[in-house]
Amino acid sequence: MNHNTKNPNNTIIPNYCIKTAILVDGGFYLKRAYALFGDKTPKQRADELIEYTKRHLKGNNFEQHYLYRIFYYDCKPSDKIIFHPLLKKNIELAKSEQYKWKVEFYQELCNKRKVALRMGELLESSSGYILKSDKLKQLCAGHLEVKDLTPDDFILDIKQKGVDMRIGLDISSLANKHLVDQVVLIAGDSDFVPAAKYARREGIDFILDPMWNQIKPSLNEHIDGLKSQCQKPPYNTRDQLHISHISTDENK
Repeated sequence: MNHNTKNPNNTIIPNYCIKTAILVDGGFYLKRAYALFGDKTPKQRADELIEYTKRHLKGNNFEQHYLYRIFYYDCKPSDKIIFHPLLKKNIELAKSEQYKWKVEFYQELCNKRKVALRMGELLESSSGYILKSDKLKQLCAGHLEVKDLTPDDFILDIKQKGVDMRIGLDISSLANKHLVDQVVLIAGDSDFVPAAKYARREGIDFILDPMWNQIKPSLNEHIDGLKSQCQKPPYNTRDQLHISHISTDENK
């Protein structure tokens, strides 16, 4: 959409309205947001997500950005009962704080304007607690004994399916139907490359936001721009989205 506006000197400046869709790999975002902005409540994290994505809509005097929609991709938390190998007992995931946090977080996102949740599925057959890689190496090298292990040395490993596929399908659909001018993808891997190639062939401006996560140099040839919308570590604590800048009342 093209239209003209006037600056304070009454000079006509041509503006171009860019319709932007923002796609967020939820699992990736939550990990990076925790590292960059600190630990937050579900509401704080949901509010932060909206504010972070909106930073991609800031244009200049010659262009304006219009948000088409924010697509958030993730899987619902598992409510299974899983055996813990060290504690030698079953753990009810539905009673965990992590489960409650995610359920509330998704509800907060559902209440946000122009946010669409795209939920994949969990591979329940591959769920279980596994030993962290560094502890496993120490154990195999003889630097650590089983009696020295603690519950914190284990992580819950649950595989998901359908998330990458949904991201790719939505990118292709947005491009094929020419619903947007620009796609911003907040992610950190290369699974999006085929969809990105197709979108660019259809004339879509494709931006990748890795949130300062390192990406393969070869990915640059498949995107139109690389832009992280926050302060780079170690200066991330200065960012207004960091937990240290949230008032005490909000932290309660």
